[in-house]
Amino acid sequence: MATVNWPEAVKPLLKKYLGKKHPLEYKSVYQLMVMVVLSAQDSDKHINQIAPKFFTAFPNMKALSQATPEAIQEQISDVRNFGNKSKWLSELSKKIKDDKNIPLSLDELTELPGIGRKSANVIKREAGAAPEGIIVDLHVVRVAPRLGIATGADPKKIEKQLMEALPAKQWDAGMAMSFLGREICRPTNPQCEVCVMNPVCAYYNGSK
Repeated sequence: MATVNWPEAVKPLLKKYLGKKHPLEYKSVYQLMVMVVLSAQDSDKHINQIAPKFFTAFPNMKALSQATPEAIQEQISDVRNFGNKSKWLSELSKKIKDDKNIPLSLDELTELPGIGRKSANVIKREAGAAPEGIIVDLHVVRVAPRLGIATGADPKKIEKQLMEALPAKQWDAGMAMSFLGREICRPTNPQCEVCVMNPVCAYYNGSK
């Protein structure tokens, strides 16, 4: 295949998922931050199920900051890695103290316990802050190399390749690829025939 003009090639994908909200069912930036921390290595669906009870117990950052790690742990005992997550939520809430103090810069977010680049990029996107990076979750780690826009399986390296391939105004392509991975570009039996990216996709064009 000839070299792909990625800024042009991703336009149908960005159009398809333009403005689509993340699957986590949050109602505020506080809820979003907590749910992003809880969803690491767990499913968005599961976190959506436990969230209402959690936020009844801890309705805002101030309430969370006054809770012990043990009290937090009680609410999330069936979440994967709940021991670390309750500690992280306790520590970050004590740092932030109030909903209005929630930071939205990549550097400040990634300094918080339990928040890496991917989580920070998700929080920034959903809070409407200008992107400083590209969301690379487990779906993007699968989809980007299939498309041929990136190689390897290291999220940080994939993010760097995507940021080099696309202008900043198209950095929502990460979340768009995540949606594509959830809906169409599945791990097994991807629905290549209906995919908007099949004209340029290395996997589709190489496997046919």
